[in-house]
Amino acid sequence: MKQAIFGLALALFLTPALAGNYQPVDVTRLPEGKQTNLGLYLSAPEAFKMKSEGGAGVLFIDIRTKGEIQFVGAPTVIDQNIPFMEIDNPARWDQRSNRYAMSLNPDFVGAVAALAARANLGKGDPIILMCRSGDRSARAVNVLQQAGYAKVYSVVDGFEGDVSPAGRRELNGWKNADLPWSYKISESQAYIR
Repeated sequence: MKQAIFGLALALFLTPALAGNYQPVDVTRLPEGKQTNLGLYLSAPEAFKMKSEGGAGVLFIDIRTKGEIQFVGAPTVIDQNIPFMEIDNPARWDQRSNRYAMSLNPDFVGAVAALAARANLGKGDPIILMCRSGDRSARAVNVLQQAGYAKVYSVVDGFEGDVSPAGRRELNGWKNADLPWSYKISESQAYIR
């Protein structure tokens, strides 16, 4: 009983009070674009708790573009930014999605492997992936699963969260849960390639 109370108190201490109208994602009703082959999902507050409690034994990778990291911010607790996709250079326009075209980062799996090796972690250790809203992270989980990684979690509400009926990303996500983030990252967190 004492352990259960201590665990609950620790969880409440490690997970900041959720800001405003934070609406967690129901993982039993995920859209197809957010589903992964492994079926391992975390909300932003759950990802923060897992990383806080697991420390160096849990890799936390922000897979958004370098531009998103620089201009939108990043969680302070990430181990590294390793983009899953980047805007094409030179830039091209994607008529279908009405945005700049993006391509997969051919170094993604290798960069994750190098980060895991530096942390003395293997393919069976937990990895958390986060993008803007949970779509890219789901695809990235599947790529790592195909490369032999067995415990890769997708943050289903991402850094900015899902779009509200008003057209803004204000329902959930890391920022809307009032979790620690900054516009600045360290050189060790940066993806320099």
